[in-house]
Amino acid sequence: MSETRAIEAYWSRAGIGQAILDALAALGKDGAALTVDDLAPLDQFHGGGKPATVRLARLAGLRPEMHVLDVGGGLGGPARTLAADFGCRVTVIDLTETYVRAAEMLTERLGVDGRVSHRVGDALALPFDAAAFDVLWTQNSGMNIEDKVRLYAGFHRVLRPGGSLVMQEPMAGPVEPPIYPLMWARDPGSSFLRRPAEMLGLIEDAGFTARAWDDVTAETGGSGAPVPTHSIQRIVMGDALDAVIRAGNRNRAENRIVMIQAVFDRLEGSSC
Repeated sequence: MSETRAIEAYWSRAGIGQAILDALAALGKDGAALTVDDLAPLDQFHGGGKPATVRLARLAGLRPEMHVLDVGGGLGGPARTLAADFGCRVTVIDLTETYVRAAEMLTERLGVDGRVSHRVGDALALPFDAAAFDVLWTQNSGMNIEDKVRLYAGFHRVLRPGGSLVMQEPMAGPVEPPIYPLMWARDPGSSFLRRPAEMLGLIEDAGFTARAWDDVTAETGGSGAPVPTHSIQRIVMGDALDAVIRAGNRNRAENRIVMIQAVFDRLEGSSC
């Protein structure tokens, strides 16, 4: 099985859209009058949830009418936040079709479908013109991708000169290897973490310069409280989530995995 098909198979969940609607109903939310905050426990599927998304958007200085490409945007929580809270136009691309269809439904219900669009696609073969976007946003999406040189070359291509690469990404800590299972991988065969210094170097080599680089491991880790039944983590991972949480707690405590938020500017006149 190819890497792309393996990733899609790992994440795909039939009926995830209906599961989210059922969870919203159980939480007492009106499915016909949803807000970004109503959806946050169920569509912000990354470390730190919506607060991490907002922090990253502020770190990047996002402004109204910026055109953002969200790569690996999944269920669309960050994209809807950028549209509703920051006034951006967002195109979301994700490999997992079940997530994309659920995202389209949620975006329509939230009433931001005029500012957010979703499509199925591969981060390593972005189907967009060169220099098409002001911002390339990617939040917890590169961990399953081995060919990071190709990944960031593609990001560089679709960004306009002077545009911004805005990212949140788990990376390898000073103690290796990580403990499995991880949220994104059952074993080392599908997890491709690199250390922060190596990531910084390869992104700069792709034609970017760093504007911000923050270690947010402490802010994005779990609180230690039980994960609610009506959370996206529980819906996606089911009973497997408990082992993932135990491993995650150790990975953070033992400095095996760190979380980085970073903003890069695409260099004027650079090419990759």
